[in-house]
Amino acid sequence: MWEKAFSKAPEYKKYQGKKNSRAPRLTNLEELKVFLDFNHIKFCLLRPYFQVEDYPLVEARELLPSFEVDLYEFKALPGFSMVAFERPLNSFQEVFQYDALHSLADWKEMSEDDCSIEDNAIANNVRTFQSRLPKRHHTEFLEKFEHTNLCALENYAELLPFLLELERAQVLAQDSTGNFTLQGIYASLPSNLDSELKQFGLKIGKFKPGNSLLYECNRLFVYQFMMELYGFPIVSERRTSSAMFAIRLLRQGERFIVRVLGQSDRTITTMMSPLDDGPKRLKKYPRIEKTALVQVNENQKDIIEILKDQGFFIDEKKRVVILRVTYQQHEYSSKNVREDRALSVLKQEVIHPVTGRIVDNLNIIQNVQNMILRLNDIVRGEYRIPVNYKRTEVITDSSTHENRLKVLYTWLSKHMHRIVDYSDEYYSQVVRVLDGYLLAPDNYDVFNDHYELHQEVWSRYSQIQQARKVRILEDLRYRKYKGETISYHEMLTLMTEILAELKFEIVNYFDKLVVKVLIIGDDVTADPYLLRKYIDVKEDSLSPYGKEIRKLYQRLVALLDEFRSIRKSRTSGVFNMDMLR
Repeated sequence: MWEKAFSKAPEYKKYQGKKNSRAPRLTNLEELKVFLDFNHIKFCLLRPYFQVEDYPLVEARELLPSFEVDLYEFKALPGFSMVAFERPLNSFQEVFQYDALHSLADWKEMSEDDCSIEDNAIANNVRTFQSRLPKRHHTEFLEKFEHTNLCALENYAELLPFLLELERAQVLAQDSTGNFTLQGIYASLPSNLDSELKQFGLKIGKFKPGNSLLYECNRLFVYQFMMELYGFPIVSERRTSSAMFAIRLLRQGERFIVRVLGQSDRTITTMMSPLDDGPKRLKKYPRIEKTALVQVNENQKDIIEILKDQGFFIDEKKRVVILRVTYQQHEYSSKNVREDRALSVLKQEVIHPVTGRIVDNLNIIQNVQNMILRLNDIVRGEYRIPVNYKRTEVITDSSTHENRLKVLYTWLSKHMHRIVDYSDEYYSQVVRVLDGYLLAPDNYDVFNDHYELHQEVWSRYSQIQQARKVRILEDLRYRKYKGETISYHEMLTLMTEILAELKFEIVNYFDKLVVKVLIIGDDVTADPYLLRKYIDVKEDSLSPYGKEIRKLYQRLVALLDEFRSIRKSRTSGVFNMDMLR
């Protein structure tokens, strides 16, 4: 199957030359990316799938932010890193080290007079490549490429298996004619992680100069958030250095592609310079894509039928498709209840394995009903997918209540931001499943035996319940409720009602949520229009409607004062239940 991949794709045929034939003409990053997509999917995903026994498919949840730490490294699978520039290289001026390969176009004028120059250039490139290749591959490599121009992209597909054997990054760039060629191998992409981490933490207000205690408290949050902006969790050096190099290139205004495939994540991650004509807010970060082989959930029967009819499965029996996910970044905001959400899914594309046709209107990884079915599987003990519990333990099933609680905690932690944004209809289904398990009388004795785990899950559940209320408050601050603009009277009425309910729920106390409540409340009480029209005026001058608004405003101020008192008591280590009454 993999040999025929994209055999009927027009763009693949256009860009895919044959050995020693005329090179495919690639003159910009967008064209190069299409060329690389086809080749990397074919040789780095499809080929291993059909050749490696028990190929580990990527779970749909692994492509959903926030990304999980990899559980295993699969040594039999390929891995690589790559950087491409939309300009010629200048080896002395570059900010990274690599072994240079020289395109024949750079020697064209001299080789017209002396054909030995071309032969010498080819031989030099072959020697350079061979010196970095493991010895066991030398004979096969020389048989195929001893007299071949390694730089030309018509030879890239055949050379790729040998490129995958190299430890470090491959480098593509334009030659003197403006055409893309392979310009280097064994590149070390510099990783200034310490400096980037501290600068980012200072920028978002999580670090302060010289404050080591604050740094140690917030370091993991800042590290995780920064890495997710570039498409990764906290990961291995290969992927970390790729992300840090992308930051550097973006800051320098380069036009680039940085791409990496990990043996752990089995996913091709692409970081690409933003579009020149794109929105200004999107130019702060590279474009992020992930491509992997994913199994479609068996419950998505309508989608399965569509994919089957149109031939999108690479393995119909296992329901495996080529899925490419595009993400969008989110600015950090301490006022946002989802403050640790750095990335979200922008687009999902299923790629046809033969024609290369793309379908982008199918929801493979974010299907809410699938997530609820997964939740049901967990509480019933039918979940059989490995889960990394707090980065300390791999849980392979939910057959016991102990495992069930650990998997449930991990599931709630990963999907918290999505659950906070669920519609009331879907959220009620989540509540029904969780309450049916966590509050079941038959489980009381079991939960007493695992008291700490049960409390851990209940705490996360309570956090989600409170965060949904704070999420509503965020919209009310701008006089928005369920997508509609409302009056000041409606805004204040709803806010006071929600705060009155929330006040009693914060027996399970989450300081970050309380801080956000206070920030939102202070924004509303400082609203210039409210102050000018209803507060900073004599009461006698107000209409009955105005007096009602003033009364609601005073009620809001009183509630905020209660929240401040509660926070003061909790952060000082003293909490009296009477304060909630």
